[in-house]
Formats: sequence, structure tokens, C-alpha cells
Amino acid sequence: MAANVSQVDSAILGLKREFEVIAHNLANVGTAGYKRRCNAFARCLAGLSAEADVESGRAIDLLTDFDFSQGSIIETGRSLDFALSGRGFFVIETPDGPLYTRNGTFHLDRNGHIVDSAGRMVAGESGPITIPPDVGLSQISVSDDGQIRAGNTLIGRFELVDFGEDEMKLLAAGSSCFSAPQNLRSRPVENLIVKQGFKEASNVKPVEELVDMMMVSRLYEANMQLVSVGKDNSKSILNVAMS
Repeated sequence: MAANVSQVDSAILGLKREFEVIAHNLANVGTAGYKRRCNAFARCLAGLSAEADVESGRAIDLLTDFDFSQGSIIETGRSLDFALSGRGFFVIETPDGPLYTRNGTFHLDRNGHIVDSAGRMVAGESGPITIPPDVGLSQISVSDDGQIRAGNTLIGRFELVDFGEDEMKLLAAGSSCFSAPQNLRSRPVENLIVKQGFKEASNVKPVEELVDMMMVSRLYEANMQLVSVGKDNSKSILNVAMS
């Protein structure tokens, strides 16, 4: 009985966590470059019987991973919007070290530096990318490999990095950004294309998330009923003992 109660409690906690994950995904449907969090807890739970789990001692993984699949590329026509087609990331400089993002919605700060929506500098291969004050945004062109020009003058080149299959080890850092553990090293990109005047949409699929949310809600209700039944049984046993 204790094993069953413990498993139900674990299931309820896991389902709460997954509900939060799904809600977070849905809240970021419109966030450029957002990569959905994926948690297989509910699907795993739905496919297993409680008895089989108790007998085998099988643990359900509550860890959340990211889906780094490509989002749709949408044309914006804006000079400082950039989408990445292929595997790789832009690099954002912060006081705590570099962050990595697919959100290429950039701006210019008052010093002419290309920055992200939080005002953090976007890294170039040779340092910050600075647009001269006499250069209009319409004059800025970016090639497929990330070279930035004003007319025929080369200004700089975006620093672009890839983590290969190790990208699954990246950690969420907010605002569609990721940080890398100390032992994780980036590598040069391959077959990555920078598209100016476009943005990469979130890879969240709202219909699928809503279906998952309904499944999680049903499983949560079922497990809460098990808890309620367990409490009623405990009260009955106590009443018999007191009589």
C-alpha cells in the first residue's frame, strides 16, 4: 500500500510539473526562436500500469528536455531581423559569460552596437558589431554566412556556433537563450544559413500542446481520485479500530 501511495504522490508531482511545462510552451507560441520544452512524463504514465511499475521498481524520468527542431522561417522585411536555417546559434555577450540563441530579432543601441531585445551585445567574430553612425539600416546587408556589410564595406561577421548532438546539454537561460556547462565546447557551424529580413518562429505546435494538456488534466484527476479513495479507506480503518 505504501508503495502505491508513494507512486501516486510522485505521479501528481510529475503531472503538475508537466502542466507547467505545457503552459510555458503555449505562452511562448509567439516568441521568435523559442524551443519547446518536452516532457514525456504523461505519455509514459499513460502507457504503464501502477502494478507493473511497483513490481519492476521502474522510475519515471521527470527531467525536461528541449526540442531543438527548426521553427518556421517567416519573412519580416526588417533589416535587423535574422533567422538561422540549419543547426547553430547566435552568441550573446553577458557579464556572466556567453549565451546562445536562435532569436535573431536585433536592434541598435545608442552606440551603434547590434544588441538583442534585452540590450545585450550580439557577438561578432572579432568583438562587438558596430554600425557606423552615417550608415542607415537600409544600407546594411548580411550574407548567408553572416558577413555584415554597409554597401561594399565589411563591418564584421556574426559569431555563429554549433554544439552538434551535445546541444541537448544546454541549459535554459531565459528569453530564448541557453547557457553551456563549463565542460561543453562549441564547434564551427556547418551548412548554417543566415537569412536577413526573416525570423524563426517558435517550434511550439499549439494543437499538440492543448491535446497534451487535456491528457495531463485527466491523469491528474484520476490520481487525485486515488488519493481521495486512499484517505477514505484510512478513515474507515481508523473508525473500526476506535469502535
